[in-house]
Amino acid sequence: MSEKRGMPPQMSDFVASIVVFLVALPLCLGIAIASGAPPAAGLVAGIVGGLIVGSMAGSPLQVSGPAAGLVVLVWELIQSFGLQTLGVVVLCAGLIQAAGGLLGIGRWFRAVSPAVVNGMLAGIGILIFASQFHVMVDDSPRANGILNLLSIPEAVYKGIFPVDGSSHHIAAVVGMITIVSLLMWNRYKPEALKLIPGALVGVVIATGLATFMQLPIRYVQLPEKLWEAIEFTPLSAFSVLSNPAVLVAVVGMAFVASAESLLCAVAVDRLHTGPRTNFDRELLAQGVGNTVCGFLGALPLTGVIVRSSANLQAGATTRLSAILHGVWLLLLVATLPFVLERIPISALAAILVHTGYKLVNLDNARQVKRYGWLPFGIYLATIIVIVAKDLLTGIMVGLVLSIAKLVFKVTRLWVRVEPGEGNRVDVYIEGAATFLKLPTFAHALERIPAGSVVHLHVQRLMYIDHSCMDLLRSWEKQQAEAGTKLIVEWSELNRRYHAPMSLTRVA
Repeated sequence: MSEKRGMPPQMSDFVASIVVFLVALPLCLGIAIASGAPPAAGLVAGIVGGLIVGSMAGSPLQVSGPAAGLVVLVWELIQSFGLQTLGVVVLCAGLIQAAGGLLGIGRWFRAVSPAVVNGMLAGIGILIFASQFHVMVDDSPRANGILNLLSIPEAVYKGIFPVDGSSHHIAAVVGMITIVSLLMWNRYKPEALKLIPGALVGVVIATGLATFMQLPIRYVQLPEKLWEAIEFTPLSAFSVLSNPAVLVAVVGMAFVASAESLLCAVAVDRLHTGPRTNFDRELLAQGVGNTVCGFLGALPLTGVIVRSSANLQAGATTRLSAILHGVWLLLLVATLPFVLERIPISALAAILVHTGYKLVNLDNARQVKRYGWLPFGIYLATIIVIVAKDLLTGIMVGLVLSIAKLVFKVTRLWVRVEPGEGNRVDVYIEGAATFLKLPTFAHALERIPAGSVVHLHVQRLMYIDHSCMDLLRSWEKQQAEAGTKLIVEWSELNRRYHAPMSLTRVA
């Protein structure tokens, strides 16, 4: 991309870093607020994602930072155990990720079923949309996803009709202006300014309006000095690991953060022709980044497709752009925190409402449906359990259903017996002949009349285990005394694989 613009690689990465910084800034703040954490925790995670993960990444053009996909998990952790426990969970999850990268586990995350991944993203999108809809009117989100969804009409009412002199309606107007500005910019932005993200334009317009009119709504609050907001995780906090629920959260955090990062890396690889991702190194980098975030009491981070795609569109060619975007975040927070304190919280919530809506991607649902009703059922089940219960349970249900589907697929066996001319009988076997299907196989063989010439067609037989093999041999031996002859049609396999085969027996 840099060659098309006539820029040297370093200048192209510099320009891309500015674009990524502008995309990341409102998301770092909005995701922190949506997670129930201080805004500074999101900014610190963004800085770590740029400086540390960007320097080590196995996917050079991927950008890491706090992600919308972890909002639900982080919010539940903070509500249940507090911010200090979040630091412990993130740190331990980071250590698990780093160990996974060193042990070569990174590449295996690509094996997660797309039905589960798309269901996870859609479920997260619904939860983010529902919870941030309330924040967009300066109200508090409800206790769970179902209540958030059911109380959306109440939030709409508050956003239209002032209640008891509250300013919910004013915050709602600011939020709607943010979304409209974002959508209009994305649709009609000039070609010369196409790299400026719509989310930033929406936040800038809403901030300018709120500042000019001095609107009585909630604004971002930051400490005067960033390091004052850093709450290092003390050793005494690790005593919470004796709680089984916290251990489950650690494993869940490690899995979700790893899956999101590595699947994002797969998507990034499809968008460019440069160096491919080293998945183990990327997992190690994400683990180191989350270990540092946990130590600093910041939000967990992952590779993020929104920032990464912006990085590519802006012409990035090396990891320098990701590193520099972390530098710009650090400089802004260190020198101009008062600028960020003018941003209305309703504007940031509006950005996340739009983000949640986009995560519920109907095109993904259609693609899953094309592979059949079973994958689509897994997709729907994952969404429903995430919204009704929680993120971890939903993912586990999706994984268990995917494994059950696989077991069902690989253990199916069809045996078709067709009488032919004279005493010929054709037996067609399709699928996997295992001990689980021994009764089916035996019943089919027992239906064959004695004295038949049996032609066994194995072209579509994927696998036969020793139990079914032993049954076939015993049946052949017993029936031979009654004049039955067994002929295995190996020639069909020869034609199937276009190669000569010298097999003389079923094995």
